Amino acid sequence: MNIKYNLLSVSLLVLLTACGGSGSSSPAPAPVAPTPPPTTTTPPPAAQDIGPHDCVNGMAGDFACNGFDFSKRVSLEDFGAGSGNDIWGWTDPDDGTEYALMGLNNGTGFVRISDPENPVLVGTMATQTVGANWRDIKVYQNHAFVVADNAGAHGMQVFDLTRLRGQSGNITFTPDTVYSGVQNSHNIVINEDTGFAYLVGTNTCNGGLHMVDISTPTSPQSAGCHSTSGYTHDAQCVIYSGPDTAYTGDEICFASNEDDVAIINVTNKSATQELSSVVYPNFGYTHQGWLDDNQQFLLVGDELDERNVRVRTSTIVLDVRDLDNPQYLYTHQADTISIDHNMYIVGQKVYQANYRAGLRVLDFTDLATDSFTESAFFDTYPADDEASFDGAWSVYPFFASGTVIVSDINRGLFILTPQ
Repeated sequence: MNIKYNLLSVSLLVLLTACGGSGSSSPAPAPVAPTPPPTTTTPPPAAQDIGPHDCVNGMAGDFACNGFDFSKRVSLEDFGAGSGNDIWGWTDPDDGTEYALMGLNNGTGFVRISDPENPVLVGTMATQTVGANWRDIKVYQNHAFVVADNAGAHGMQVFDLTRLRGQSGNITFTPDTVYSGVQNSHNIVINEDTGFAYLVGTNTCNGGLHMVDISTPTSPQSAGCHSTSGYTHDAQCVIYSGPDTAYTGDEICFASNEDDVAIINVTNKSATQELSSVVYPNFGYTHQGWLDDNQQFLLVGDELDERNVRVRTSTIVLDVRDLDNPQYLYTHQADTISIDHNMYIVGQKVYQANYRAGLRVLDFTDLATDSFTESAFFDTYPADDEASFDGAWSVYPFFASGTVIVSDINRGLFILTPQ
């Protein structure tokens, strides 16, 4: 889910991977002076290790680690791909078998990982059009929904994941259907509680929320647009159960909109409403955010602050207890200088894919104050932690087994086991 710079004239496409909102807005506090970045050391040789290795004395084979064993790596060569991007997971409800769904420049890979040290590449599904560095995958009712950006009229591929049962041998799959209501889509958001997908950063809806009814997965139907908040890069859409009782039971999207976070009520698809928007200091590019379990706080990643403002790896915390008046609280800065990309919260742990710093896990107690501590990590890019667009793209930490999977732009799929 890397940046598509449709509003920013920044020349970042030399890399392997790679507005606004209406309504009330909370003014940002005075900017905090950025911490000077540390000097990096001489990079070690490139890592080719595929595992498995236990994490012992801070290393798992070629990779620095803490708290994760290196179960296995499925390389880009195994996938027949040139680069990796997004990742998601699926658990077969019939027998609990776990699968990694790996985004690739030329399609999507399906890997059975229930035995983490002996993964099985079941097969791949080719891109609908041409190769692209931006692909995104989500799952609903045992179907994968796949979109791509900068890939022409790709649309949304829908693939029945139960077709993976009993298969092996790197099969070439085709989608069950393709939704053509959009051409390009930078990202896809699915609210599993309502059966709606939200395609964002598309050629429709002014780049905002393109809403699709996927309650029948193989027959997706357009459900309307929210186009008044500008270009949406990513979002999380939920049935609201937080402390603002005026909106209990409503469907609310928290949208990362390049230069702010917009909070949008999408309960009525024909009359969506932006409730508010909020900004924060040291702004670069508002990339992605995720709610805590109590829907009181939104953690936000900015994809350009480390590179342009020269702050350390930053996690921005917003107070969203009042949906009509969200507030910036603080920014947690890590010891690294790498760019943060995608993050997800499980309980009181934040799993972050931070490009060249790899996977980082932050524990917290009370998000109202900066209580973050790094409890674990696995560095998928051993050479350095510079603020560049290589290394870990995304992470999926939601498997019941505890297995964590990481997609790496340069090295493919990492399968990790918490110690």
